Amino acid sequence: MEPCDCFETNANQDDLLVKYQYISDALIALAYFSIPLELIYFVNKSAFFPYKWVLMQFGAFIILCGATHFINLWMFFNHSKVVAIVMTIAKVSCAAVSCATALMLVHIIPDLLSVKNRELFLKKKADELDREMGLILTQEETGRHVRMLTHEIRSTLDRHTILRTTLVELGKTLCLEECALWMPSQSGLYLQLSHTLSHKIQVGSSVPINLPIINQLFNSAQAMHIPHTCPLAKIGPPVGRYAPPEVVSVRVPLLHLSNFQGSDWSDLSGKGYAIMVLILPTDGARKWRDHELELVEVVADQVAVALSHAAILEESMHARDQLMEQNFALDKARQEAEMAVHARNDFLAVMNHEMRTPMHAIISLSSLLLETELSPEQRVMIETILKSSNLVATLISDVLDLSRLEDGSLLLENEPFSLQAIFEEVISLIKPIASVKKLSTNLILSADLPAYAIGDEKRLMQTILNIMGNAVKFTKEGHVSIIASIMKPESLRELPSPDFYPVPSDNHFYLCVQVKDTGCGIHTQDIPFLFTKFVQPRTGAQRNHSGAGLGLALCKRFVGLMGGCIWIESEGIEKGCTASFIIRLGICNGPGSSSGSMALRLAAKSQTRPWNW
Repeated sequence: MEPCDCFETNANQDDLLVKYQYISDALIALAYFSIPLELIYFVNKSAFFPYKWVLMQFGAFIILCGATHFINLWMFFNHSKVVAIVMTIAKVSCAAVSCATALMLVHIIPDLLSVKNRELFLKKKADELDREMGLILTQEETGRHVRMLTHEIRSTLDRHTILRTTLVELGKTLCLEECALWMPSQSGLYLQLSHTLSHKIQVGSSVPINLPIINQLFNSAQAMHIPHTCPLAKIGPPVGRYAPPEVVSVRVPLLHLSNFQGSDWSDLSGKGYAIMVLILPTDGARKWRDHELELVEVVADQVAVALSHAAILEESMHARDQLMEQNFALDKARQEAEMAVHARNDFLAVMNHEMRTPMHAIISLSSLLLETELSPEQRVMIETILKSSNLVATLISDVLDLSRLEDGSLLLENEPFSLQAIFEEVISLIKPIASVKKLSTNLILSADLPAYAIGDEKRLMQTILNIMGNAVKFTKEGHVSIIASIMKPESLRELPSPDFYPVPSDNHFYLCVQVKDTGCGIHTQDIPFLFTKFVQPRTGAQRNHSGAGLGLALCKRFVGLMGGCIWIESEGIEKGCTASFIIRLGICNGPGSSSGSMALRLAAKSQTRPWNW
């Protein structure tokens, strides 16, 4: 039986394993001792790490682990009990520190994870801020372009220059291949190409306005993508490298284009739209971005405002030119009218003077002939001559007075006169004529009527005589009465004339004069025409009396100049009339002197003209 060497082989293998373990423990111990040094360096250099004490604890754990492996090196040889005790203490310390570190990591891991989440949150916020900054920069760039385009557009008020400038500036800003503007035609049934940037679309081209794509553009306030094959964007044949370009179109409101002088645009005030088409280069390298579309929409609105301002300016200039022409024509017409009025007044004055002299001679000679012995036939003829002469003289004076009233050359006098003497004189003048018709005349003066007043004595007497003359003329039998009184303040508010607004004053009073007759009367519907010149009533007995229809028209003008009103009342045919007027006179305490008052009365008598009864 051969001897076995198995034990020796095993012993050699165990020595080899121990050697490997010895080397491994040495390397592990060196590694463990180097890691704390690295952590100490990291802690010293780091100023932001919040858990330095944890690293220190972790370093102690590693050192203890390394110490156990270092002590294991002694365990491979014969060792004493002291080495075993040291090894035990080291392992117990390492176990305690390891457990403490493990427990501490349980509390630290959530904080570390929150730090990671916070980092992700901050990163997300940073990305959002970057996007917002990019958006702000884009908006600033868009705003700068808008301001630049607006400045260029509004630097002129010529609409063609505005449109041309818009296309050029948009082409520069957006690097466009083509930019075109389609305007509504005169009929409103087509869109016509009026302006282009590069003339790749023929100017004057037209497309029907009822196309679906055009209706979509009209109904949207935003810029819209349209096909490059659309009739609005159809440019010439491609040259060289070609890719279908992106095309955008936007409507341009025509806010105020209805009255352009010589405009070839339709009447689309406030409701019409033009269409602006923008085409990117045909190489296909560019796409429309959102801020570019916003820029296009803003520019379209600015073009609409600029066109509105231009339209208003053109209309105002046209209106100014028309107004200047009208003012020139009116001024020329006014000068011609003034010349005509002066010529008429001169003619009337000359005719009044030239015709009065022979008429007065005829009247005087006729009156003298009536005092001689005449046959009945001769007396009738002389009376006819006298009556006709009086009528012509009255008409001449009335026409002259009316002419002076219409051109404003007739001025009222404002002198003191005897008020009661006027009424007495009127009665003395009317009474002989009334007695021929067997009419009685009455004069009623109120007790508070002042003896003197301040005003135009001549025009007041002329007005009373005219009204009394009409009363005697249209009364066949009965009486004619004059009633004069002062209007009380409470009575002034009850006047039948709605256009008369009396103003009470301490220095003035309102005189009311009423002339009542029992004559032929007048229809109510004819009363409004009595104060119209050259108009006479068409019904009743007044048709049988001669006259030019100027007497009451003059009375109304005189009464109006004296601050009053006049009206006539009648209950119908054969029921008489009442003519009333109110005038404003100044209060006079006395005549000043008897000779001055008499002079005024004599002047009034000398200027009294004959009347037609």
